[in-house]
Amino acid sequence: MRHIIVLVTPLVLATTAGAQERSGSPVPATRLDTAVFAAGCYWGVEAVFEHVRGVRSVVAGFAVPDPAAPGAGRLRHAGYAEAVEIVYDSSQVTYEQLLQVLFQIAHDPTQLDRQGPDVGPQYRSVIFVGGPDEQRTAEAYLSRLRGSQAFAQPVVTEVAWLQRFRPAGEDQQDFVEKNPRSPYVVAHDLPKLEALRRRFPALYRRS
Repeated sequence: MRHIIVLVTPLVLATTAGAQERSGSPVPATRLDTAVFAAGCYWGVEAVFEHVRGVRSVVAGFAVPDPAAPGAGRLRHAGYAEAVEIVYDSSQVTYEQLLQVLFQIAHDPTQLDRQGPDVGPQYRSVIFVGGPDEQRTAEAYLSRLRGSQAFAQPVVTEVAWLQRFRPAGEDQQDFVEKNPRSPYVVAHDLPKLEALRRRFPALYRRS
């Protein structure tokens, strides 16, 4: 049950003096960024990104677009969408690689206000952004994707500025890992993990 959106907010973790002393030279800082995607039911989307190299954490929840942001009036819906918040090390995986996984593995971006058996605007496809750079990157990626005609049907994914993200309850976190025999998980989510392993072997990690 979840959907797609993108937000990127840089957070740089300072290296310690002790680490520098042990290596004899400055240790590069680790750069952590945040992406927020809405792509249908968050169970499967969360599970996919938890198996991507360089991803530090994934939280399932609900994202709401900013109604005062530029272009908000063109969005089909103003309410929440099921989404995931991804914290990742951009020295190991790039934002564009995350977008590739989102569109090639995590969901079908041609389904309007639904994803598989889950129907409703809360399952719409959205990339939530947090600034002009992220907006340009997301829109440029979508433009290339649409121009490539990689999908038989039109891509309906929207780009929206993020107003807020609220985590779902604890029972909804890591749902696929906790419920691998659930009929829904077996039918809709486990095949995505296998597709990630086969199509992105350099990005895939077991856990």
